[in-house]
Amino acid sequence: MIDPADLAKHYTRFRVTERILLTGHSHQAWPDVAFEAQQQALLDTAEHVDDVWDLAFQKANEVRRGFARLLDDTPERIALAQNTHELVVRFLSALPLRKRPQLVTTDGEFHTIRRQLDRLAEEGIEVIKVPAMPASTLAERLAVSIDDRTAAVLVSAVLYENAHIVPNLTAVQQACERVGAELLVDAYHALNVVPFSLIEEGLQRAYVVGGGYKYCQLGPGNAFLRFPEGSDLRPVVTGWFSEFTDLGRSPREGRVSYGAGPARFAGATYDFTSHYRAAAVFKFFEEQKLAPKKLRELNQHQIEILSGVTRNEAIGGFLALPVSRPAKVQKALRKKNIWTDYRGDTLRLGPAPYVTDEQLQAAVEVFAHQES
Repeated sequence: MIDPADLAKHYTRFRVTERILLTGHSHQAWPDVAFEAQQQALLDTAEHVDDVWDLAFQKANEVRRGFARLLDDTPERIALAQNTHELVVRFLSALPLRKRPQLVTTDGEFHTIRRQLDRLAEEGIEVIKVPAMPASTLAERLAVSIDDRTAAVLVSAVLYENAHIVPNLTAVQQACERVGAELLVDAYHALNVVPFSLIEEGLQRAYVVGGGYKYCQLGPGNAFLRFPEGSDLRPVVTGWFSEFTDLGRSPREGRVSYGAGPARFAGATYDFTSHYRAAAVFKFFEEQKLAPKKLRELNQHQIEILSGVTRNEAIGGFLALPVSRPAKVQKALRKKNIWTDYRGDTLRLGPAPYVTDEQLQAAVEVFAHQES
């Protein structure tokens, strides 16, 4: 098993040994290599000026490889952006919503999908929200909600509010294929804490969004859209980086063309510092042999300590605790140097690989005192 005490030595900038960071579901600490990578981005820009984009694109390719490894896929099917909202909007803009004006989702989606679909519903798009709970039967209930008016289904692999894992998403994929709809899976809250192989899940034909702000420890500015082989979607919301390799030629009149592979979903100028950081962190994880299966094993052990119950394979990477006045509880815990986050009436305890058993036990004792 991973030794958190040994790993913590690599996170001195975040002072993980001086405070108990249980914000793992919201924002994990970055290893020290991230700081060095951000410095290198500035130094490279100062040295190479406009030519730095060649180096930036190399870093982007490394980031694609990192995400592809986590998905059991290939980098050629990974498009990058600063956040998942950019990519979800591009995906939605490519759907034939005039002919198929229906989107199917759940009432348990993260704000990126929830807010955007609510706004589209105000403009006349039919949005069907299937109850997310119980998660164990969600896939089957989504599948029967799909018909030939459905343009796409948008669903999470792990529900962000309560960490429940949504099994059997292949049933949704098969239902989509029968009627010609697309499937978009939000894997953000599974990535790097719950193993998520597209091959093992039977989701090779799915679109998948996610990012590195949480369990990957990449910080902001590192999101991706995985698209299936042969994807021919034509996003209406499209940036000029989609034709970056053809800038030497005059734009063609008539039908807008798209670059090959990830360029199909490209945006425009971005801050590549995030990719320097992400590439360094992905390399660090490889060097430390922090593979998803090992991270899952450690995470489940940590959840057992926090919850006091045996592991639950249907739960993802954090513990969601219903409490009265969670803001007050969070504030009280912070005074004890225990960092948590909350949503609604739920306090969320998110361990991370650098949090030791001793820190977790200390947090449990303080939390029990707060609840008594």
